[in-house]
Amino acid sequence: MAPLSRSPRRFRGDARFAVGIVLVLASIAGVWFVLTSSDQAVPVLQARRTIVRGEVLRATDFETVDVALGAASDEYLRPDQLPSGQVAVRTLTEGELVPRTATATASDSRTTTVVVESSVGLPEDVAAGTEVEIWQAPLREDGRSYDEPRILVGDVVVRAVLEPEGLLAENAAELEIVIDRSDVAAVLAAVTGGAALSVVPVGAGS
Repeated sequence: MAPLSRSPRRFRGDARFAVGIVLVLASIAGVWFVLTSSDQAVPVLQARRTIVRGEVLRATDFETVDVALGAASDEYLRPDQLPSGQVAVRTLTEGELVPRTATATASDSRTTTVVVESSVGLPEDVAAGTEVEIWQAPLREDGRSYDEPRILVGDVVVRAVLEPEGLLAENAAELEIVIDRSDVAAVLAAVTGGAALSVVPVGAGS
């Protein structure tokens, strides 16, 4: 008696059944991946506001958010990894996660703050966190006129705008700026020498 052979129809039915099983397993695997990825979320610090370079970091400046960053999670600060005395080495924008490389101890920071007065007022777009250049027009020997303007220091960040009050404040404004410590002497010399200082946002036309 000849052996029975599986009919083509039976074979096609088995193939469809196998494909269906594979699709179900793939769907289960996808759901499992999403759930396990959510379980791997870690708490990291997020800036509540814009923090400028050189500013001392405080716990109240941040909130904790749970984010699934995978292998990159170790590159960001967690709530228990912000010791006192840390400063921002670059500007952190509001809502930004805080990288470890964006902070340093105050003793390691190369920046400090100085208050200067802009003799010609400020452009409207200058605010805390704005990158600017400080220009100076040195006072001539006659004590009444000024030399040609020139850049005094670049790579400066505005920490705060302190607009003075009174009748003489219409065309002047004071700023607290974050500068490299190596530039402090030149800025103070310009101030004490009576130079007229101007603030120009980086990228603005001269």
